Amino acid sequence: MTGRPFFILKVLLFTVIAAIPLNADGFMDNFSWSFSGSIFYFAADNGKQGADPAPILPSLGFAASFRILGPVSIELTEDIYFTNYEYNAKIGYPMACNPENRSAFVLGFLTGLQATALLPISNKGFNTRVHAGPAADLRIVTLAIGLDHPADFTGSLEARDPQKETEAIRDYFWSDARWFMFTAGAGMDFPINDRFFLGFDTRIWMPVYRLWTDNDIPAIDGWRFGLGFRITPKKAAKQAPQAEQPNF
Repeated sequence: MTGRPFFILKVLLFTVIAAIPLNADGFMDNFSWSFSGSIFYFAADNGKQGADPAPILPSLGFAASFRILGPVSIELTEDIYFTNYEYNAKIGYPMACNPENRSAFVLGFLTGLQATALLPISNKGFNTRVHAGPAADLRIVTLAIGLDHPADFTGSLEARDPQKETEAIRDYFWSDARWFMFTAGAGMDFPINDRFFLGFDTRIWMPVYRLWTDNDIPAIDGWRFGLGFRITPKKAAKQAPQAEQPNF
């Protein structure tokens, strides 16, 4: 199953590259970027396993968009978050946790490649946005900060050795394409001054990997929900060439 997500991403990247015009002026006319801040809810139903509540996390991100046809653009998004995880050896499953129960520190890069439609709703610059496309949760998993007491390293996963748990969490996230997701969302932009648009977004990430793995865990686990804002610079209007002054 891991080959199919990579094939889809390659096809989408080839489509984007093929749509880019060869001249620099044409590229910049259709290119835009933005930066954003979000609050993520990583849904989970692990209460019966003695886990901590599902985390609500802050995130910072950016997006680069290239218009390919009318109001439709291809957009690359990046959202960066971090949190702590523990590993439940009984069920073989990592769970986000509070700092006191941590074993691993996870730095996540939630990357999306999506089709976005920007639809004007007034002549004053108000726009609505809808988007959908594949996404990848690319996670760097390291031993949590502050776990350096020799007594913590029992050498056993069942005895909660943090190094063993970190290795198990890393193996879990990177096996069976558990990074592969699908995202969809909507938002709105409106001008706040002559230089910037202010927008808000609602987004959802669906765990596509659940189609072929993790059938024995709660149905909500792996889903992500986000609410955030974005700032988008307006395009500078091109200046008309100045007429040549006559020489006397």
